[in-house]
Amino acid sequence: MERFKRVVKQAVPRAFKTIWWIFKITAIVSFVMLLLKYTGILTWIAAAVSPVFQIFGLPGDASLAYVSGYFINVYSCIAVVSTLDLTVRQVTILGTMTLAAHAMVVECAVQKKTGTNITYTVILRTLGSIALGIIMNQVLPGKPAFDSTAVNLADIPFFNIQQEFWPMFLVWLKGLAKLAAWMTVLITLLNVLQRAFYEYGIMDWISRLFSPLLTLFGLPKETSFLWIVANVVGLSYGSAAIMDEMERGKISDRSILELNTHIGISHSNLEDLMLFAAMGGQWYLMLLFRWAMVTVLVWSLRLYFRLTSH
Repeated sequence: MERFKRVVKQAVPRAFKTIWWIFKITAIVSFVMLLLKYTGILTWIAAAVSPVFQIFGLPGDASLAYVSGYFINVYSCIAVVSTLDLTVRQVTILGTMTLAAHAMVVECAVQKKTGTNITYTVILRTLGSIALGIIMNQVLPGKPAFDSTAVNLADIPFFNIQQEFWPMFLVWLKGLAKLAAWMTVLITLLNVLQRAFYEYGIMDWISRLFSPLLTLFGLPKETSFLWIVANVVGLSYGSAAIMDEMERGKISDRSILELNTHIGISHSNLEDLMLFAAMGGQWYLMLLFRWAMVTVLVWSLRLYFRLTSH
């Protein structure tokens, strides 16, 4: 019991510090997106990029779902997807792209805290998402044909109030409060669990258990716990545990970059993946295509390190 009390005493302050940092970023980004949605600017942005989505085999209105997910989170993308009439193929492609690049502001900030340059993360995840969309559209059967007529942005007002502000604001505030409560509970419990694993010697067992899979991905075994955290709860909720692990100094800068390359594109493979599956997407394709991409990327990175003697 004394050992567990020591674990909690060490974990809770660190967790609360991270919770406050994540919450501030999330609140600011989500409020900005609320304003963009309220003023209709978000709709205009989605319309501007919609012609590009034909190369992904997606209709123009899917662009709003992707843009929402890119800047906010998977939940906002799912909310838009639920209003669209997309095929299984289209949900699978859109889901794969969004899972590779979502909540970019918050998650890039988390990866910056762990030692990976923001520019590298943004370019990697954005181009990775685009590449996945193009590849899947070419590989998956049933490639659709689209009307080549371009969207005329002159017909879409840049500024167009969507509805009353206060009802939208109250919905946003309620959602933010729920998110804060969930974030507090999950991040605190995860941080306590992480330190308990070290205290009771469970971490070594976990590393050995997942060592074969991580070897396939090109990741060092000391990153096993962080890989599990990222895959189960994602980067935002797992941020406290991830940063705490980095500060222990047991993982090299090279291993951190390899891990962040992998989990940047492939993380949160339980809840978020199942959300898109519930919308009709094929979960195994959304998972395997991203795993294939990150495996190639990490092994390419390792080859680069070898050739440059890093």
